[in-house]
Amino acid sequence: MRTKYFLLLLCLIGVSCTTSEEKISRKAERMHDSFLSIDTHSDTPMRLTRGGGFDPGIRNDRGCVDFPRMKEGRLDAEFFAIFLGQGPRTPEAFEKVHMQTLATFDSIYATLARNSSMAAIALTPEDAQRNKEQGKVSVFIGIENGYPLGNDLSRIKQYYDLGSRYITLCHSSNNDICDSSADKTGPEHNGLSAFGEEVVREMNCVGMMADVSHISDESFYDVLAVSKAPVIASHSSCRALCESPRNLDDDMLQALKKNGGVIQICILSDYLRQPEPNPAYEEKAKALREKWSAMGELTDEQQEQRWAEYSALRQEYVRLATVEDAVNHIEHVVDVIGIDYVGIGTDFDGGGGLQDCPDVSMMKNITKELIRRGYSRDEIAKIWGGNFSRVMREAQSLAVSQ
Repeated sequence: MRTKYFLLLLCLIGVSCTTSEEKISRKAERMHDSFLSIDTHSDTPMRLTRGGGFDPGIRNDRGCVDFPRMKEGRLDAEFFAIFLGQGPRTPEAFEKVHMQTLATFDSIYATLARNSSMAAIALTPEDAQRNKEQGKVSVFIGIENGYPLGNDLSRIKQYYDLGSRYITLCHSSNNDICDSSADKTGPEHNGLSAFGEEVVREMNCVGMMADVSHISDESFYDVLAVSKAPVIASHSSCRALCESPRNLDDDMLQALKKNGGVIQICILSDYLRQPEPNPAYEEKAKALREKWSAMGELTDEQQEQRWAEYSALRQEYVRLATVEDAVNHIEHVVDVIGIDYVGIGTDFDGGGGLQDCPDVSMMKNITKELIRRGYSRDEIAKIWGGNFSRVMREAQSLAVSQ
């Protein structure tokens, strides 16, 4: 008899938990229907230009972002970041990377033209809201790495006119603009260069947001000293929870608040929690790097194969962070500087992804965790795009007023 009662109790508990989760899921969906949600960083354009026939207009088994999965995850707008790795800093190389940047813009617009019934470009938050009302998802554009600017300030307005709304000032290497947080050679300018100061001022003039993700601490403070507009960290997390030069410490968060900017929490595992020693993974990753570097310049098909091999290796050996880890970082920002300065920038298709949110179709899981922790609809709306939209509007308004 006791066994029967125990089994009945387990069943009732199971039904109760299921019902509770269903309620949270429905509540999350209603919330997403009522506000604009924006992910401020994905590297999906690399998949457009790499070959292999990637079409974001259909649901894909590989990669993290496509338009059908955006709908499934209740994500309204995705920033497609045009990323081009650092090369030589010569006039010839600057011209080459500039042309590659223009070609990537073309690829994005061609993709949107082919999928005009389900997706459209957005240049302002208002554009994205209109697209949502028409049943479409939105694509914003950003540029990751100021390297394509070369030494030519006029390219800032050119890229803005083509649709880019932010530029990440550098990537993993120092460039002519500023020092990187990851350059193994150490600082070159001890922050922003003189040219970098001109870049930030020109970005203010045209309405382009300055993105401080990837840049060194000294560069970060220099940007805040120069910029009259609020800045963004399009895909960074909190150093207090995960020690990484890519993350912002609490003093930097306070400075960001004073500037009026916003940090968009990155869901790449290495920036959410300290990576555990993983010698088996490191050995195989080293072998992969040696294999592909020995092959020299790669074809589009080889680039796709390399990406697939790295993805498979990470899936087999790397224990990803969770939605709970990501929300811990959101909550840390809220605790340190308040609810008005935090958002989400996944870094999907560039390493971002969680155990329980591996791609854009599961973005709603982040909302569900915020609900569990007691965040209100208005607070979640700020996190999912309200704060970022404020910064974007302020940057564009400043440009108009000058």
